[in-house]
Formats: sequence, structure tokens, C-alpha cells
Amino acid sequence: FSKKINTNVSRPATIFWNALKATMSKRHPVVAVTGSSGAGTSTVKRAFEHIFARENIVPAVVEGDSYHRFERMPMKKAMSEALSRGENFSHFGPEANLFDKLEDLFSQYGKTGGGQKRYYLHSPEEAEEHNTRLGTKLDPGQFTPWEDIPTGTDLLFYEGLHGGVVGKDYDVASFADLLVGVVPITNLEWIQKIHRDNAERGYSAETIVDTILRRMPDYINHICPQFSRTDINFQRVPTVDTSNPFICRNIPTPDESFVIIHFRKGSREKWGIDFQYLLGMIHDSFMSSPTSIVVNGGKMGFAMELILTPIIHKMIEEKKAAG
Repeated sequence: FSKKINTNVSRPATIFWNALKATMSKRHPVVAVTGSSGAGTSTVKRAFEHIFARENIVPAVVEGDSYHRFERMPMKKAMSEALSRGENFSHFGPEANLFDKLEDLFSQYGKTGGGQKRYYLHSPEEAEEHNTRLGTKLDPGQFTPWEDIPTGTDLLFYEGLHGGVVGKDYDVASFADLLVGVVPITNLEWIQKIHRDNAERGYSAETIVDTILRRMPDYINHICPQFSRTDINFQRVPTVDTSNPFICRNIPTPDESFVIIHFRKGSREKWGIDFQYLLGMIHDSFMSSPTSIVVNGGKMGFAMELILTPIIHKMIEEKKAAG
């Protein structure tokens, strides 16, 4: 059902394949949250978790890190070798990821409700959990073996860097039924990364800046374009001075920020978004453009649940109707 196939068939066949894909997708919806590291995707993930719990929805949860190409030590080696050749290399780009397998997962789940996933073990706690579950002896920084997604799930929920990525040989975005972007303005994203990497990983400011510079080409080419494909973007904008993110001592709090909620053209109509209802429900919110609402940063989670709950509810109703 890829665009590559559709361009080589007649118009009636194209209509047929598109209609068939839409029907399958309604039976097995795919929801993807995409945003760069430290962007705040955990906030929207928690909002979805609350929605799933309230609506009694069983998701198949997939983490974007699981589709990296390398485990921790091989990644460091590959990065060192790329740098020695003067090549750009980062977790943001295609060389370090399995975009074809991620596309296959979205496509297969949309068709059958199945597919395969694995886990990247970030910490000793995660390693212990999955070693106990699988009877393995894996260390942090390694992947678990590929395993089948459990049967009977209501939808696929992806959270990571590349839920809307598109390239020469892959088009992950085309298989997402709902694509949500979470992206702070660049200075705030850098501040969050500097503080997190220093506090959690002990990296020096110089090392973190080097990482930001190394990732920049991939960020521009593979991360930013996704936010033009998303149905909804949540962008946090600080209301305090962040003009030099490399000397900021504190991360701006949610109450020191606004969140711009932008709906892509057609998404507002597709999902029945009622701006007047949202403005009435979210205190001190206002419209900044015909497609955007601005809310206080402290209301971000509430706004997400208010907007996303009826969308997920509609998806499940269409799933039931499609049989």
C-alpha cells in the first residue's frame, strides 16, 4: 500500500487500494507521537496512557529506540568510525535506524493488527525486567530479541523520534492514522538536553554542545520535516529569556511557557475539532491563527487529553464499525 506502488497503477486501481488501506487502517489504527529527545514526548505519552485507561483501550506500545540500528557499544564504534571519515552520523539519521522495519510494522499492523517489536534496554532496571520475562542475560544498551505483538490489541501506539519520517525508500508517515508532534522551540530543546545529559549522564557542557552540533544536519533533514506532516503539533514556547541556552541555569517551568497547538490543514475537519469548545474549556486560552490555539504551559497535559480523547474514541468506534 505504499505510495511507490500507487504511482504505478491506474486511477481506478489507486482508488481501490486507497479505500482498502483506509478500511484496514480503521480496523487496526496506528497512532504515532514523534519528537526529538527531550522534546516532551513523555508528557503526551502520559496523556495517552490516561486516555487508554479511561476508555479501556489495550494498546500495542512501541518505543522508537527499539528501531535504532545499533546497540550502545556498536553505536559508539560506528559513530567514531564515521567521525574519522568526516561523515555525519547520529541517532536522528537513516544510517543509525531501521526505517524500513518501522514502516513494515506500521503497514503490517494496519493490515492485520500484528507485527514484531523489541525493546532497547536503557537501564539496569529495564534489563532485569526483560531478562526475568524472557529468561535472557542482556545488559543495558542491548536489544531484546524480536517478538510478536500480542493479539487482540485495539491500536498501535508509537512514541519516538521518527513516527513521521519519509525518505527515498521509506514512508513511515503514510501508515500513521494519527500523527502527533511534540516540539519545543530550539533553544528550549537545547536547554532541556543540556540539563538532562548533565544530570543523568554526567556529560560536560562541551560534550553536549559537540553532540548538538554533530546531530544538527540530521535534525534539519530528518526530524524537522516530520512536523509538516503531523495532524497536531504541541510546541512549547518559554516566556522567560532563553536567548543563550548554553548558560541557562534552570529549565523554564510549564507556567513560564505557552503551548501552541497547531492543527494541520484538513485535520481540524477530519477529527471534528471545535475551537470554541476548547477555548471555553481551557482557561485563558486564545487563538493565534485560524489553525492554532495557545494555552498556558501548565495546561498542556489537560489540553492534550481534551483534544485527543474524542479522536481516540472516534477511532475505536470506527474500528468496531469496520468489524
